[in-house]
Amino acid sequence: MSAGRRLGGLWWQRDFRLLWIGETTSGLGTMVSEVAIPLLAVLVLHANAFDVGALTAIGWAPWLLIGLPAGAWVDRMRRRPVLIAADLVTVVALASVPIAAWCDVLTFTHLLLAALVTGVARVFFVTAYRAYLPSLVAKPELPEANAKLQGSEAFANVAGPGLAGVVSQLFGVVTGLALDAASSLVSVVCLLGIRKREPAPAAEPVALWAGIAEGFRLTVRDPLLRTLALSSAAANLALNMAQAVLVLFLIRVLGVGAAGVGTVLAVMSVGGLAGAATANWLGRKVGTARALLGVELSAAPFGLLVAFAGPGAGLVLALVGGFMLIGAIVVSNVLQGGFRQTYCPQEMLGRISASWQFLSYGTIPVGALLGGALGDAIGLRPTMVLSMTALVLAGAVVLTGPIRRLRDLPSEMPGRAPVPVG
Repeated sequence: MSAGRRLGGLWWQRDFRLLWIGETTSGLGTMVSEVAIPLLAVLVLHANAFDVGALTAIGWAPWLLIGLPAGAWVDRMRRRPVLIAADLVTVVALASVPIAAWCDVLTFTHLLLAALVTGVARVFFVTAYRAYLPSLVAKPELPEANAKLQGSEAFANVAGPGLAGVVSQLFGVVTGLALDAASSLVSVVCLLGIRKREPAPAAEPVALWAGIAEGFRLTVRDPLLRTLALSSAAANLALNMAQAVLVLFLIRVLGVGAAGVGTVLAVMSVGGLAGAATANWLGRKVGTARALLGVELSAAPFGLLVAFAGPGAGLVLALVGGFMLIGAIVVSNVLQGGFRQTYCPQEMLGRISASWQFLSYGTIPVGALLGGALGDAIGLRPTMVLSMTALVLAGAVVLTGPIRRLRDLPSEMPGRAPVPVG
């Protein structure tokens, strides 16, 4: 192995670079939309807290509606064509919003439909993406690949909100959605440029719903997968209660302007860069299981700093709390992503990922609707306090599983022979 290879790692692999470039660009566009869509709803369409919560909920509802069959379908086909198709659908749905706005015919219903369509595309993209990566890089390289991809996601989380704020201030909030559509086109071009031929999916001897049931059964019966999925579900419920009112909270309670919202979210998201940079080091230093348990238990209370922040100098509490919380989330995502990709049988990775995501992401629309309803009923700050208190309790769910007795997360599911990848 050359010195350059040792130093550069996966950066020397052309196909991985293309995947990374495409997903970094697309992720940046997605984060611009994450800020631009609620700003558009609040500032242009005059939405209230429940409307913003409903907008978030409908974007995540497809995980409940089609998440499980999507995993079975993904396991029956090559994953790269699924990724390309999902990106193209996203381009059309997102581009329709600024076009309608520029023609002065945009409605809140249109925005809801665009969120629903992009949500459906995201189900297929994320499920196929998680299953595609192990066929692109070798098994020993998966931790590095996940860390690099999580790092790019963290970069997008930092740069995206700030870019959204600047674009909204200079060119109007609808322009951000046009940028997101363009970023998905970049992802398509990069995916088309990957040369490595993806192996054909293994023959599927069972019926579609039987295959879905098998993947779900493995997920809920395995104590590690089940515990981590339930912990993520509880955390996502709490986080999205807060997310539903966060933009309104920053604008109406903390007195932050449209450009300032992006800046605040960008500063908070710098924690994600720190998390991506340290996740694998932390796993090697103390053990992947101990590292995961530590960040789940120690970082969630920082969310309360966000809830108790105030205008002016009090905004520092939100910045510190958000930094620590997002950093912990990224560390957890890196460690859990690498664990599932090596632990689960490759021929069932799509179904197991979809089952895990069904359990984990299924609470997001519930949390968004609940947060929006509570924001209107009891106020924005009480909703933030309640949601962040719930997040602290959600972190304790990991203590109910076997992870508390482990130093490292295992690399093979008990009773199943590993399937070669790469």
